[in-house]
Amino acid sequence: MVSEHAAQVLVASNRGPVSYSLSEDGSLSSKRGGGGLVSGLSAVDDKLWVCAALGDGDREAVRRGVSEPGVRMLDIDADVHADAYNGIANSVLWFVHHMLYQTPVEPVFDAEFRRRWASYEAYNRAFAEALAGEAGRGAAVLVQDYHLALVPGLLRELRPDLRIGHFSHTPWAPVDYFRLLPDDIGEQLLRGILGADRAAFLTRRWADAFVGCCTEILGGTDRTRIGVHGLGADADFLRRRAHEADVDERLAALREQVGSDGDRRTIVRVDRTELSKNIVRGLHAYRALLDERPEWRERVVHVAFAYPSRQDLAVYREYTAAVQSLADEINAAHGTPGWTPVVLHVKDDFARSLAAYRLADVALVNPIRDGMNLVAKEVPVVSDHGCALVLSREAGAYEELGADAIVVNPYDVTATADALHEALSMESGERAGRTERLAAAATALPPQRWFLDQLEALRG
Repeated sequence: MVSEHAAQVLVASNRGPVSYSLSEDGSLSSKRGGGGLVSGLSAVDDKLWVCAALGDGDREAVRRGVSEPGVRMLDIDADVHADAYNGIANSVLWFVHHMLYQTPVEPVFDAEFRRRWASYEAYNRAFAEALAGEAGRGAAVLVQDYHLALVPGLLRELRPDLRIGHFSHTPWAPVDYFRLLPDDIGEQLLRGILGADRAAFLTRRWADAFVGCCTEILGGTDRTRIGVHGLGADADFLRRRAHEADVDERLAALREQVGSDGDRRTIVRVDRTELSKNIVRGLHAYRALLDERPEWRERVVHVAFAYPSRQDLAVYREYTAAVQSLADEINAAHGTPGWTPVVLHVKDDFARSLAAYRLADVALVNPIRDGMNLVAKEVPVVSDHGCALVLSREAGAYEELGADAIVVNPYDVTATADALHEALSMESGERAGRTERLAAAATALPPQRWFLDQLEALRG
């Protein structure tokens, strides 16, 4: 049954715009998130965000009837959520689309996988049913990402009147790699997304890969339209936020850590410790730079922010530990009393990240594979004095920024070390010109316009 106060624009995603924490005394506190969806949806009046309760605080808020206007949080069984989110979305679909499996031993599609897949189906069904009940006649529904790949098809069966879009924030696997999945599961995922009127992606490359899978496995995309919307940086917000007092304080602290009265160059990276971000190879490339080009010793510092991600998965905990271990090795091998070669921070701090953006002489963005990578777009916008960008050709951002970046094969440590040397050696005028062009390309489709473009294309 359609709700009496049914919304005309709905967004569905695993994570919502608000999260709740439960204190020891039983009180609830809320924290709002940011990002392109939050900014984009703010431009729409008659709207609803449907999301999952992710923790004890969220679940307690649902049970008490606590919510923010325009948000419906689903209290899906915790075990079902864990199986769907970690067991399938983050341990299978993420690995497929980022081509991260060690194929001699992974993946293993056994009875346990099938049990978890049943939870993924139930999780998607809960979203479809909630959306069906909350959407007004002919409403627009924008479903987000690989967590909810089955929702469009399920929702189409329940509400054929709706305009349904699906947006993929990750890469899409090429057909040969996508076919690692069991045949019936791969087909189910494709048909799920093809339940949408429109399937959209961050780059043409990922869109073409999806179409290739559909063509090879299903014979085509049927009636579903395909779109590309390259999410850009929010220049006004970033430039304003990057000059607030807390960022200035962290900038002063970073300068003190870098040392040498500001004469040293800085190579900056800001990432979550996801396997796809390639932080370990980036550190190996920096060590190769110091080993092979001794002229940079004591003249450059690698400011590396590696914020822990998905620490409930063992492979991510091990990767985070490997990052810390390698940074320690580099400092032990090359450090001097007045120079710490790697300044590593693992506690998430957005103000400190912005400070690092301002300080950067070189930004290193070398993912193995990435849907977009907004860091590559944000650094040129915030940089105080121009920043050379070393960019992986496997980042979605390469499509828009490659012409003015120093492009690398993310697997080639030697070539990445050479690229770091080239970037550090770049003449200031060339660096300033590249930064200006990078910033213009990076802000071509800011978050609000990115969302509204999708909405207009879906309704058109």
